[in-house]
Amino acid sequence: MHCFNFKKIMGPVKPFAKTLFIILILFAALQNKGFADGGFPVRPGRLLISPSVSYFFATQQWDSTGVKKPFPNGGKYTSIGITFYSEYGISRRFAAVVTLPYVYNNYMQNIAPTNNVSNGLTDMETGIRYYLANISFIYYFSLQASAITPLYGNNPRLGYGEEGAELKFAISGSGHLGKLGTYFNVYDGIRQYFGNNGPIQNRWSGTFGLSLDKRFANQVSVGLSGINSWSNDKNFISALPETNKDFSFIQASLSYGHSFSRELALFVSGGEFLTGRNTGVGNTASVALIYRLDYH
Repeated sequence: MHCFNFKKIMGPVKPFAKTLFIILILFAALQNKGFADGGFPVRPGRLLISPSVSYFFATQQWDSTGVKKPFPNGGKYTSIGITFYSEYGISRRFAAVVTLPYVYNNYMQNIAPTNNVSNGLTDMETGIRYYLANISFIYYFSLQASAITPLYGNNPRLGYGEEGAELKFAISGSGHLGKLGTYFNVYDGIRQYFGNNGPIQNRWSGTFGLSLDKRFANQVSVGLSGINSWSNDKNFISALPETNKDFSFIQASLSYGHSFSRELALFVSGGEFLTGRNTGVGNTASVALIYRLDYH
């Protein structure tokens, strides 16, 4: 996902991503992620608001060696995420970003307890993005520092319950394919949680988008994203995927966006996990609204 209009908007909005604990991770943020992880700058005084709803379903998992197998006891995992993302251009060099996620998770199995339900706010992310440089106003580079703050008490079903920090580098660019506009966003981030056996994670994503008309009202994009998480805690609990600390996955996604006006756009996305370790094998779907306001 990118922006409403290549010519009229400097700050695009993009995809997201998720799965089991990963669901929490990507629903809360690459759900994405997060819809604006690229390097394109946001104009000073511009406020971007993006509420989104995501869905994930899985009946299988990859074990610690990457072998695919069903969840034990006929298990099925469903997660619905509601995420509020906002970005504000402070100056030509700086922008503030906030991600506020809510999830409803349900793991069902054919033995007692048959339902394991958890819901609530998860990890809020607040950050500052600094725009490093550009090349001919076509390619843009940015660096973002974020703090991760758990918004729940002692509830292991909603996440690690640990403070964390992330440093992310992004490159974005635009171009043409024939008479149609194109864009790309690529980022790579390192995240560290500070608690007991808190994992260190490498989160990456790449997206390529294409406009379908000269007015940039319709666009499609394809993406590839993933997380590699390392921890001394190697436990994988199917019914409590939010607690898993040592895992990895790669996900492919396809998105369509339509701009109703310069201020309002709608994006729909679908994704599938291609490979992984200690995580679920499932499919995702999401819908996001993008609304922007200019205060200058």
